[in-house]
Amino acid sequence: MADPAPYRDDLADGPETQAFWLRTSDGVRIRVGYASAKDAKGTVFILPGRTEYIEKYGRNAKDFVRAGFDVVTVDWRGQGMADRLSANPMVGHVDQFLDFQKDWSAVRAFARDRAAQSPWHMVAHSMGGCIGLRALMGGSDMKSVVFTGPMWGIEMTAYLRPAAWLLPRLAQAFGQGHRLAPGTSIKSYPASEPFETNLLTSDRDMFDYMRQHVEAEPQFGLGGPSFTWLRSALEECDALADLKSPAMPALCFVGSNERIVDTTRIRERMTHWKGGKFLLVDGAEHEVLMENANTRRQVTGAAVSLFSSFKA
Repeated sequence: MADPAPYRDDLADGPETQAFWLRTSDGVRIRVGYASAKDAKGTVFILPGRTEYIEKYGRNAKDFVRAGFDVVTVDWRGQGMADRLSANPMVGHVDQFLDFQKDWSAVRAFARDRAAQSPWHMVAHSMGGCIGLRALMGGSDMKSVVFTGPMWGIEMTAYLRPAAWLLPRLAQAFGQGHRLAPGTSIKSYPASEPFETNLLTSDRDMFDYMRQHVEAEPQFGLGGPSFTWLRSALEECDALADLKSPAMPALCFVGSNERIVDTTRIRERMTHWKGGKFLLVDGAEHEVLMENANTRRQVTGAAVSLFSSFKA
């Protein structure tokens, strides 16, 4: 049985949610959230992006529960209330990107133990889109998937790309892979970046929602990635680019003002995804599920329509 874990329902503005601690196969403690719908017609697994946590998706979880779906969300290793893997807990660190698959395995095992209502569907954002794509390529019990701003490549100028590959290798060679990658901040982004220059959302209410979280709950805060995280993420994105997309229905939403992930790689994959569809969200930034209420309704509505086409 999974042990109960804390859940900040005072911050989430979400449905009634239970949180639990899980142990992965390599002994890392992660946190999972579970929200139930009355007469559920399926389960939606929300895979958060880098720096994110269960409560951040409270409003989205509420929308899916209202639409008749159970919702499972996770704190990946190294963020949220899960075990931090660096001596400095504000550095986003992971030893290798494939370790996130151990987290995903633990989440799926939890859902099976809870007899989460089938069919199962995935909503995967940013880094979660990278983790989710790898999981789906390995064979999955998911019936469909919705990606938002998936991290299948990291946006950076051409002159920075060689350094992004070289510096992490040098840092790891000298035993410094856990250090903060240059050009990033040790501070939590929503707490330190002004709304006017942020790259996450064009909606002030949702930006304030994120800022309130990290100011009220220190365990939600996370700064930039480590050298090792950066190298491993770049390697995983390149590895995935060489693999075929799984044969399953997929929607992929990207903000028209996306400036964090590589949109060229997203378009390339979705163009050739059998049963896949690329959807540009006009005026949106990186987090289309954290945009204004109208945009969220459109994205969630399309997801619910897809998920509802599968019968329980």
